[in-house]
Amino acid sequence: MVTKFRRYWQIADILFKYGFGIVVQRLFPGVHKFRLSRTSPVESAASEYQRMRMALEELGPTYVKFGQIISTRQDMLPPGLVEELKLLQDHTNPLPFKVISEAIRNSCPAFDECFSEIEEEPLASASIAQVHRARLKDGTPVALKVQRPGIEEVIETDIMILESFARRAERSVPEWRIYNPRGIIKDFSAQIRKELDFARDGKNADLLRVHMRELDGVKVPKIFWEYSSRRLLVMEFIEGVRADNVPAIRALGVNPKKIAQIGFFAYMTQIFEHGFFHGDPHPGNLLVTREGTLVFLDFGIIGIIRPERRFWFVQLLNAIILQDAGMMLKSLEGLSVKIPEESREILRDEIYIAMLEAEGTSIGQYNFTMMTNSFTTILREYRIQVPGNLMLMLKVIIMVLDVGVTLDPGFRFKEESERFMVRFSKRESLVDQIMSRAGGSMLEAMDGFLDMPRNVNQMLKQLGTGTIKIDIVDTDIRRLQMALDRTSNKVLIGLIVSGMVVGSSFILREAQLPLPELVYYLAVFAYIIAIGIGFYAIYKVLSTGGDGGVH
Repeated sequence: MVTKFRRYWQIADILFKYGFGIVVQRLFPGVHKFRLSRTSPVESAASEYQRMRMALEELGPTYVKFGQIISTRQDMLPPGLVEELKLLQDHTNPLPFKVISEAIRNSCPAFDECFSEIEEEPLASASIAQVHRARLKDGTPVALKVQRPGIEEVIETDIMILESFARRAERSVPEWRIYNPRGIIKDFSAQIRKELDFARDGKNADLLRVHMRELDGVKVPKIFWEYSSRRLLVMEFIEGVRADNVPAIRALGVNPKKIAQIGFFAYMTQIFEHGFFHGDPHPGNLLVTREGTLVFLDFGIIGIIRPERRFWFVQLLNAIILQDAGMMLKSLEGLSVKIPEESREILRDEIYIAMLEAEGTSIGQYNFTMMTNSFTTILREYRIQVPGNLMLMLKVIIMVLDVGVTLDPGFRFKEESERFMVRFSKRESLVDQIMSRAGGSMLEAMDGFLDMPRNVNQMLKQLGTGTIKIDIVDTDIRRLQMALDRTSNKVLIGLIVSGMVVGSSFILREAQLPLPELVYYLAVFAYIIAIGIGFYAIYKVLSTGGDGGVH
């Protein structure tokens, strides 16, 4: 039984041990009077960031996961700490097979009827689960991902403590509030609870398999749902070698360069086309088979990009390829990132310089990692917060590029990205996204226009019955009514013109189809009318100083 009180003291002892007692004393004044402040035995031999990483590893699985997830937030953390957090190891000594077999039996009561054998030696042992090779009764080889007994209780206790730390940090250390500690812990708690649910892990695998089914050379293991549960995941066993083991890949008769291209294209497709991507592409989660297939493993961390935001992620990639700092800032704003107006030009200059510095000595040698590090440093200096899925996306691309360069030292980010964007645009995905955004904006404007009378009526009722009353004379009401009439006319004409343009665009876009000639000429005529109304509206606005408009 892990008690919250006992766990507090364990954490305090480890932080004192590694030389971070000052943090404990600041969050919990007076605690040093009850605990011995021990000096770290590695303090003289290790840097501050190394001691942070070692402390997290000793604190246990929750804190290791926290360090791994927070390492994606390069916009908040210094580069040295980010690099150190990437070294966090999630390997623990395996539990005795007797304990694991009991956990399997609890999750799958028909244990003896399902499996003909289970290997006692684990394939992998991490803080949350162990993986064992097994065989179904029909002889099918499978891999069993088994949750460690009691780990959920430990993690829930640690989450409560982290939430307490976050609240105290915001009260005791005002300069930390800009980083929203409670929000970070809230996001982390949601993520690690998802990882504890192996059924969600399996659903992620199923969805990724559907998205990847049209790509050659990519495989996602099948999930055997009839044997799986929240704490046990039974999946297809696939034989292969780690994606960074170049000699072993060559020994299989597979070209590592081809694997690098397959992996890069698969991840780009996941991110920019489907908006659902594998979020932990370290080499241990990527296998290469004898047939030259790239296999994805471990689906606990998944990045999700909503369709309406995917357009701006694509634009962000275009900005990097074209070295367009202005487009990058616009893309960030499209992702709801607040850019300080007074810093806009300086930011544009600094981002452009970072892009130029990332350019190699020869064509195609674009250092994406260097550019990303400089970019996140700039964001941190100006205290600009960006969405977590954007930082996860950048981290994933960097990890994929690291594996790509290991497989093919001549791998070129820009060249491969441009090749992907050509294929992407041929499928007219960008055009579809733009048309979808235009249609969504038009529907939103129409909805606002139709709601206007009801909103005005509701506002007038609140003014008449609320505690605060405002007297409006009759002339003011008439002026308000006239202003609303003029505004309604402008909105209506704007919607009609927009509808004519969008409708005509669809017709002209499909001009290669066998449409009646009259339909084509009507579309052209609608364009001409729309342009005429547009020029007339501009003339009226300019001639009346902006108060007239179209009546």
